[in-house]
Amino acid sequence: MTDEGNKANTFNWDGIKKSLGPGLLMAAAAIGVSHLVQSTRAGATYGLAMVWAVVLANIFKYPFLEYGPRYAIATGESMIEGYKRLGRWAIGIYIIFTLGTVFVIQAAVTIVSANLAAELTGLALSPLLWSVLLLIICIFLLLSGQYSALDGAIKLIMGVLAVSTVIALGAALLQGNQHEAATFYPDIWDVAGVSFLIALMGWMPIPIDAAAWHSLWSLERQKQTKYRPNLRESLLDFNIGYIGAALLALGFLGLGALVMYGSGEAFASSGTVFAGQLISLYTGSLGNWAYTVIIICAFTTMFSTTLTVADAYPRVISRFLEVLMPETFDKTNARRYYRILLVIIPLFSMSVLYFMGDTFTLLIDFAATLSFLTAPVLAYINYRLVTADHVPPECRPQPWLKTLSWGGILFLSAFALLYLYWIIQFG
Repeated sequence: MTDEGNKANTFNWDGIKKSLGPGLLMAAAAIGVSHLVQSTRAGATYGLAMVWAVVLANIFKYPFLEYGPRYAIATGESMIEGYKRLGRWAIGIYIIFTLGTVFVIQAAVTIVSANLAAELTGLALSPLLWSVLLLIICIFLLLSGQYSALDGAIKLIMGVLAVSTVIALGAALLQGNQHEAATFYPDIWDVAGVSFLIALMGWMPIPIDAAAWHSLWSLERQKQTKYRPNLRESLLDFNIGYIGAALLALGFLGLGALVMYGSGEAFASSGTVFAGQLISLYTGSLGNWAYTVIIICAFTTMFSTTLTVADAYPRVISRFLEVLMPETFDKTNARRYYRILLVIIPLFSMSVLYFMGDTFTLLIDFAATLSFLTAPVLAYINYRLVTADHVPPECRPQPWLKTLSWGGILFLSAFALLYLYWIIQFG
């Protein structure tokens, strides 16, 4: 941290404005499947019984996602370069986990967007065809502008959806529910409950590998603004996005519990039906007048998630190539391979959707469970990286954050082992 923007590790308004962006991109990626789908399903199916899981997942994943912008600001390089510094074992694990989940995750977020697009437009195209159309739009947007295409309208989209969710939740609370408070806490400790619990926490608020995405977005933001923020400014951006995403997750869960839980109606596994049920959560509380606003907000939120994921994986994989084979893949080649991967990854993701059909909740639960089972290892690697000797001492995590990190590693490991035991024993 040597330039003038980092001499004083303090806030200034101009620096804050230039720093805002990567944290909101992360929030846009988070407030998608984990919120619109998983949190509302948790409330609709299990009432308030999984509130603790949402809270603890957000608390214990916090350090490992915060380490993304922390590392980028501290060292001026992305976590991908950092993993190589730790050793080939670290970058090798990250590559294996990334390649093992990339197509499923891209497919999962796209199919949700596709079904909301069908609900918004009324065009009865198949979910697969809608997914192809949306990914083509994403590719053109990213080819034309890359980072700037992501950074434009997301602040407005997030704001409108957040306000709409708070108002809908308030209206649902005022309307009340015919059930006693105790009935909102059913037993979740069976195979179905534990399986969904792990799937809920897997993407709550976002997979841990998104820390590397955030480090790349932070560096890209610096190129865009020609300003290198100090650590406090960068972490403020992160915290705004992270805390906002965590609170909205509780809002979606509460909305599902208050409007659907105990009503005899369950979320469908078909994405087309699910989209209509999701919108009815809002219109049931706010009235039919809100339909247009909510469907537009829900679709644009999910589309922003699809767009950020479509950007993140080509960006990460092209950086892998640049870091591992610098003689062959210089920065010019990396940009070219970013463009190639923008097309290749969606093609393979669409093949996943072709074989999975419209059982989109099964696809989402599978992808989220994979993310959770890999989380303890990625959490440990991120902790090792940000406490390494090459990170300036003043930028390493404080004692409380180190303690929370070890608590998070234990928490994630314990529930991963619990899930594997439960599946082997009772599945």
